[in-house]
Amino acid sequence: MSNTGYEPSELARRVRDDEDLFVLDVRNEEDYEEWQIPGSTNLPIYDDLLEYDYSSLEERLDDVPKEKEIAVVCVAGVTSARAAEFLRERGYDAESIDDGMNGWGKAHRQYDVEGADGVVQVVRPGTGCVSYLAHDDGEAVVVDPTQYIEEYLDAADERDLEIVGVADTHAHADHVSGARRLAGELDVPYYLHGEDAGELDGVSELEDGDAIDVGGRELDVHHTPGHTPGSASFDFGDALLSGDTLFLRSVGRPDLEDGSEDAVREAASRLFDSLDELTDFDDDAVVLPGHFSDEEVRPLATELGDLVAESNNELLSHVEGGDEEAFVETIVESLADEPANYNEIKQINWGKEQPGGDVESLELGPNNCAAN
Repeated sequence: MSNTGYEPSELARRVRDDEDLFVLDVRNEEDYEEWQIPGSTNLPIYDDLLEYDYSSLEERLDDVPKEKEIAVVCVAGVTSARAAEFLRERGYDAESIDDGMNGWGKAHRQYDVEGADGVVQVVRPGTGCVSYLAHDDGEAVVVDPTQYIEEYLDAADERDLEIVGVADTHAHADHVSGARRLAGELDVPYYLHGEDAGELDGVSELEDGDAIDVGGRELDVHHTPGHTPGSASFDFGDALLSGDTLFLRSVGRPDLEDGSEDAVREAASRLFDSLDELTDFDDDAVVLPGHFSDEEVRPLATELGDLVAESNNELLSHVEGGDEEAFVETIVESLADEPANYNEIKQINWGKEQPGGDVESLELGPNNCAAN
């Protein structure tokens, strides 16, 4: 805990496993339903607290366990600090979460992946983004970094690794990529498939079959279009970094380049072929996706054979059954709302716009990159 409250990074470490921690979200119900910290409890009293009216909180104190630590969250940490002070005055062990949900959206957590030698997974729990360090013999390539590049510099320093390259599996639409900035600061190559390079300068353009050297190993490139024209997956020994092509419970949505039905159907057909290629990998390949939704497993990893055998990825089952028509129709019928601000984020990641204003706020909220 910081001097002023819970740091979001601390919360990311504790929230899933610590039964002594109770997360109290005081925002309005609509905001909570859209995006929340896993396992939190919503007491929608935000508007009252904004007016310094604590009567509704007073009336609901029975809903707040006195035997646990209370971490209170609002939008930006101001109103929750008032609520935490009110609770402390009544004998509760309560603190506010620094910077509220804004801070939660920036938190990251690292995991070494068992069964995938030389891979560090970096999870951003507040947005569902997942990135990686693939490393060998003191060198590392960072894959799909967020805009918070210090997370990857720190992860490399902790393991005495030299970052020799940075790659994006595709041009992201849900979050601002930190890959170009990280590569620029370190003066190392930035890798991206040519079909997603847009108007970017200084890109080391990838093609299917390429390999990126990492120590004494290689990060093998597989062009897996569908989510975007230039989507790629990376094969690193036992690890399959599948980007936004294959998730544990779904696949990447194919409508964020062109949302017309004909374009979506064409992209979905390409995605079907890409997934058909990925499912030919060995059953013991560890699938490491670029996103998650509400999966509990950490690190976020499943062997391909288990993923194919399970019934919780309907779209992948259509691929295994060779039913392209059912795959395409399921995608067309089940597309959810687009990621927030995705057009502006795409323009930044394609180099068509420069980040300006509060670029951090563009990507806060739930991710919606899955097809269903």
